Amino acid sequence: MKTITRWLRNILIFFFTSTILSVVILKYVPVYITPLMLIRAVEQMADGKTPVIHHRWIPLEQINHNLPQAVMASEDNLFLKHSGFDLEQIQKAQIEAQEGKRQRGASTISQQTARNVFLWQQRSWVRKGLEAYFTFLIEAIWGKERIMEVYLNSIEMGNGIYGADAVARINFDTTPDKLTRSQSAYVAVSLPNPLQRDSAHPTARMKKMHNTILKRMKQIDQFPEDVCAQ
Repeated sequence: MKTITRWLRNILIFFFTSTILSVVILKYVPVYITPLMLIRAVEQMADGKTPVIHHRWIPLEQINHNLPQAVMASEDNLFLKHSGFDLEQIQKAQIEAQEGKRQRGASTISQQTARNVFLWQQRSWVRKGLEAYFTFLIEAIWGKERIMEVYLNSIEMGNGIYGADAVARINFDTTPDKLTRSQSAYVAVSLPNPLQRDSAHPTARMKKMHNTILKRMKQIDQFPEDVCAQ
């Protein structure tokens, strides 16, 4: 019994030490690769294709402020106010699930960032628990600007396309610092399902959603404040 207790204690010590250390390190070190990038590469090879990962890390100040405004308007309009979790949206999602309605996501940008960088995508109670844990850590250690920086650099934005730099160059033939409000809104529209929604070739439904996001962007403050209005 003592041996089991000792092993459990050592495992817990290792888990908390390693995870906290990794979050601290990634506050300062760029995230060059994520679990999802590797998973997609394996899926491509399984389909007999050559793995393609378009990704280049860039600092937040090199991304036009239109893009963080657009993703907040689309994905998480309370990003600057909550501490990692939008409890109201979580409650609404739970009620809708109980009523048998189509399940929808209620993840904040912080939760999505935690999942993209540290975890896997398949739903499970284990992943949800770890996602909450890492979300708490990055909110406490990274802060909002770093979370947004990592999010905009690591999020999947198309087939083999990850981050603001890649989507700007491939889909819009521009650089991330020159993304317009319209282009940024189309990127935001694609985020819930970037493999099906192509921001470079929007469908009629995407165009309708795009207009809604443009209106919401007017209600979102420029973020971060020290980024120049390009």
